[in-house]
Amino acid sequence: MSSTSVESAGPRSRPVHGKRGGLRADPWLTLIAVAFGLFMVGLDASVVSIANPEIGRDLHASTADLQWVTNSYLLALAAALILGGKLGDRFGRRTFYLVGVAGFVVASVAIGLAGSIEGVLVFRALQGLFGALLMPNTIASLRAVFPPRKFGMAVGIWAMVSTVSTALGPIVGGLLVEHVSWESVFYINAPIGVVALVFSAFVLPQSKQEGAAKERFDLPGVVLLAVGLLAVVFGVVKGETWGWSSAGTLGAIGAGIAVLLVFGWVETRVAHPLLPMRLFRNPALTIGAVITALNFFVLLGVIFFVMLYLQNVRGLSPVEAGVRTLPLSLASVVASPLGAALTDRFGPRFTMPLGMALQAAACFAMLGWDAGSPFAVLWPPFVALGLGAGMVLSASSAAIVGNAPVRDGGVAGGLQATVLQIGGALGTSVLVSLISARVGATYAAELSSAGVPAPVAGGLAGARDAVAMGVAPTSAAMPAQAKAAVVEASGQAFMNGVHVAVLVTGVLCAVGAAVAAIGVRNRPAH
Repeated sequence: MSSTSVESAGPRSRPVHGKRGGLRADPWLTLIAVAFGLFMVGLDASVVSIANPEIGRDLHASTADLQWVTNSYLLALAAALILGGKLGDRFGRRTFYLVGVAGFVVASVAIGLAGSIEGVLVFRALQGLFGALLMPNTIASLRAVFPPRKFGMAVGIWAMVSTVSTALGPIVGGLLVEHVSWESVFYINAPIGVVALVFSAFVLPQSKQEGAAKERFDLPGVVLLAVGLLAVVFGVVKGETWGWSSAGTLGAIGAGIAVLLVFGWVETRVAHPLLPMRLFRNPALTIGAVITALNFFVLLGVIFFVMLYLQNVRGLSPVEAGVRTLPLSLASVVASPLGAALTDRFGPRFTMPLGMALQAAACFAMLGWDAGSPFAVLWPPFVALGLGAGMVLSASSAAIVGNAPVRDGGVAGGLQATVLQIGGALGTSVLVSLISARVGATYAAELSSAGVPAPVAGGLAGARDAVAMGVAPTSAAMPAQAKAAVVEASGQAFMNGVHVAVLVTGVLCAVGAAVAAIGVRNRPAH
């Protein structure tokens, strides 16, 4: 058994901070405490995209500036997640969870008060850093206090909070932007964070790796991992803008991978590594990390273009579009605890392929969508996607954190959160690139097929970027008939791109299901 403790006791022992039967002795109260912070970060991850247009108008920000509203947060978060988990393992998970929550709240309020796009970008990066302290120590705290027979269900509820908060982002963001202001999208973190801090102060036990504070800290590992992840994620998020075959994209990703390989080599040669390479000897943990990345590649990538489709092609408001995706949110509520129960009974080898197969079915069903599909055609894929994503998240979380020793719970939580963020960034960037490429290849033909006059069609050749976002490049000066034809052609060209994107994601999900079924051979170890 590991030497990890709840304040230096084994994972089944009672926290020393609480009396027998006290608040800190109840693992379910620990779950509630970390759920508040997890919900806050999950909501923020998807709610900001709704606010970006208003931020741009209010602060006179360029498109590149708005990309960095997302990217500055993502880069800081991805670079520091494993470090955040390691700090929690070493000095106390409760301590760094509370620091993360407090810092995230302060940075959120500062974003709303910044008054300039430069201030927004700086505080978004700080938000990412504090989120990196918070996130890995949520699931690591659960790993430390829950007994083996209940850990799977705890992870299922944890996964449910994560998926539901992410899926609710567009609805909450739409309501706040429409009826309050874009700043309120960030201010909403304040009441959630205050509740998290107060509640956690009373119920959350301290847990950390026994004797870790005496070990030499792996500073070279911290630097190499941060630089490598920053370069990879930077290349990924700029790939859609620069082009995936451009020297800048390939150079950034290649350099990042090279640094990460050096990091892996260094970690095998230090006494107390930041990320112990021995963790990857477990096939369930390794494949769980890959499937986690794929899961959020699909989930965040699909949600991104679905919101473009509903708002720009179908003309729905952000709130109306968010309501249409409620089946996804509701399905994920059911899926995460169900996935945890199935994983507990049959192991991740059963649940991960099942969840991936459901996501593949959802993607292939979207091949039947067109620019005017009724809601009866839209909601079944939403349900399948929500069920699959929730099942995979709970199963892969159990595979990663459940197969890591308790002493490395924070590092395992950081690893899971890191691959999750990279997968989500890849999903959005890659799928937008696929849609853009297909739009570019078919837009002229769609304009001709819709009967758009050749002179008008020639003037729209430079509008492909807008069409790739689902926007029809019409103007008030266009005759009504020509305008209708441009709208029809633009919608069809966008759907051509969506069909390529969902075909690729469907195939990836099918491959992921096969890899999980073949490669995962052991049940989660506790």
